[in-house]
Amino acid sequence: MAPDSRRLRLFSGTSNPALAREISAYLGVPDGPRVCKRFADGELYVQIQESIRGCDVFLIQPTCAPVNDHLMELLIMVDACRRASARQITAVVPYYGYARADRKTAGRESITAKLTANLLVQSGVDRVLAMDLHSAQIQGYFDIPCDHIYGSPVLVDYLSTQDLGDVVVVSPDVGGVARARAFAKQMNDAPLAIIDKRRTGHNMAESLTVIGDVAGRTAILIDDMIDTGGTICAGARLLREQGAERVLACATHAVFSPPASERLSVDGLFEQVVVTNSIPIPQDRVFPQLQVLSVANMLGEAIWRIHEESSVSSMFR
Repeated sequence: MAPDSRRLRLFSGTSNPALAREISAYLGVPDGPRVCKRFADGELYVQIQESIRGCDVFLIQPTCAPVNDHLMELLIMVDACRRASARQITAVVPYYGYARADRKTAGRESITAKLTANLLVQSGVDRVLAMDLHSAQIQGYFDIPCDHIYGSPVLVDYLSTQDLGDVVVVSPDVGGVARARAFAKQMNDAPLAIIDKRRTGHNMAESLTVIGDVAGRTAILIDDMIDTGGTICAGARLLREQGAERVLACATHAVFSPPASERLSVDGLFEQVVVTNSIPIPQDRVFPQLQVLSVANMLGEAIWRIHEESSVSSMFR
């Protein structure tokens, strides 16, 4: 039986309406009418304003800052759709908040990434579509299907249009080596370098040594997200000291917690900082070196494939 696009419904939360509009345009499916408002005491209210009985509903809501508000809004939207008899509810979460709390690093800590997954499942989500999770094992935290897509093809397509010369792909820490290796392979099997880093505390980083040859080359630092920018900027300074001719930063998620913009925009550090629009970037955090690429078409294609019940992983072969 052919999928019925009239049964496909999109609804966006308030965290990234611009991305939702682009996805809606790609699919040719309108962003459905809904009311999201806040009461005087801060409580959230959501109402879906059309019948979705028996529909395949996709809720687009990256859980970026303020994380708790956007997560709670998503849970309330899911509950509203479930009570409205939607046939299937898919949470489209381009950026998954709390992803870094994916294991215990000390006693008596919460594994908040797992807790968040439990909350989504209990609220009534049937499937999750996530992008560039901080660690791949988070897929296993869900007791429901989790489709995991990657922002790297969008970054690679953009970089292939730039005249970069002799490229080396650099992982800003040992934990990101698998990601950097996969990215280097997509960049015509570019060589790989690694920055060995010792972290002294939360949101604080100390870079030590570069493993690999970067002298005279264009270094591309690749990470899943840039938060305060401490790690990637310390890495860039080290690469410059080691003789890298040009330094670019690439990341899927532009979290950009202060003082990220000030750090990243320092003259002579980065030639470009390339990110995607998985998280909206406020105007006051935009700087000259920043390039924002859209992942709307990729998310739209994944949504259509899920609706059609066809393969999502084949998008990345």
